[in-house]
Amino acid sequence: MPLHNRLKEYRARLGVNQQEMGALAGVSRQTISQIERGDYSPSVTLALKIAKICQVSVEDIFSYEEDENHA
Repeated sequence: MPLHNRLKEYRARLGVNQQEMGALAGVSRQTISQIERGDYSPSVTLALKIAKICQVSVEDIFSYEEDENHA
């Protein structure tokens, strides 16, 4: 998957668990877990909300890398 993230790292810096991060972002714990595993790509709105909660830019948490097979 071309979207990579460091959400788990930034969530740990805040000292919150997946349930608490979900509550702060208005989503379920399962959604946070899926994002961290790379199984779910958040909407732009959710990515911005998560970055704001973590007090960093979206690019600090999420990065997009082209799949070399599709470049």
